[in-house]
Amino acid sequence: MDVYSTLTPIKIDPGQDHSYFYHIRPLFDVPALMADSGLRQGKCLIVSDQSVGTLYGRQLENVLASKGWDPKRIDLPAGEPSKSYACLHDIYDTALSWGIDRRTPVIALGGGVVGDLAGFAAATLLRGLPLVQLPTTLIAQVDSALGGKTGINHEAGKNLIGSFHQPAFVCADLDSLTTLPQREWTSGLAEVVKHALIADTTFLDFLELNWPSILLRNPAVIGQMVHKAAAIKAAVVSEDVKEAGIRAILNFGHTFGHAIERIAGYGHFTHGEAVAVGMRMALRLSKHLHPALDIERCDAIVKQIPLYHSLTHLSVNDLIESMYADKKTLAGSLRFILLDRVGHAYVEINADTAQVRTAIDDIIHVLDHS
Repeated sequence: MDVYSTLTPIKIDPGQDHSYFYHIRPLFDVPALMADSGLRQGKCLIVSDQSVGTLYGRQLENVLASKGWDPKRIDLPAGEPSKSYACLHDIYDTALSWGIDRRTPVIALGGGVVGDLAGFAAATLLRGLPLVQLPTTLIAQVDSALGGKTGINHEAGKNLIGSFHQPAFVCADLDSLTTLPQREWTSGLAEVVKHALIADTTFLDFLELNWPSILLRNPAVIGQMVHKAAAIKAAVVSEDVKEAGIRAILNFGHTFGHAIERIAGYGHFTHGEAVAVGMRMALRLSKHLHPALDIERCDAIVKQIPLYHSLTHLSVNDLIESMYADKKTLAGSLRFILLDRVGHAYVEINADTAQVRTAIDDIIHVLDHS
């Protein structure tokens, strides 16, 4: 059976912003989806990176050209350092010198870095261009490509410069997941697990039952997994467009994780690895506040995500200081997303610093002796 035919589109409805659909379809279907979304045929700017562009860029250009589009592609260096003003300026220069107008779509072909960067370019060029998200990594397909968050990094922290800019549609091609390096695959699973822990125990049951097949990237299982994880993200962002309330729960593990990424140096750990460690720290902190939490079940699946580097060189003081620079702080207080039970997350703004320190110390010690 064709996996794609079994996976229905998911509607994302950001209230006052336009609603749009998340599709799990092959790249070949992108021109039809662009037409269905009311995008004007003509010039379109494809933003990718050198890795993804080599694999899929020409294929997408050919498909678009065959349907009457005039695509222009820019491939930026792969990796987190490209979420920078320098690379954003490269996109600006290419787009403006080419002669775009306000109806020229920007197509983000790649992972979370490309999606965030191209999305911010689309949000700011000519005060807003149509955006199409074509996520090619697991993290992007289940998380970052949905919800309209765009941005670049600053020396003070991740994603501190950006805006909300909703796409015309999102299209996830499952075939692109087959070419992901193993480390990128397992890193992406951190966001999948996160969605289950914060919102859906039935999905957690599915992950636990199918974990061996997931690691082997069984197509039928992966299709169901991506669709369910994306549906959870879609439901949350539809309810809370600009992270004024429930959307904050999607940051489970991220307050710790972003600090780990920054102090270790961007790229030392993948985002998924840092989030996985951050979730384990958040689970320890959750257990301090909610002794009845089944932390063993939660931790058992999170620790299946491999870590390729040690954390022992990271200073606890530096990590805590970095958290205070995170945009998720509230009135100078650290804000954590915690679990009070499996499948239910909430915002905690009164966590005791000593308990935070203990949670960090506990996980660093456990990882150092594993």
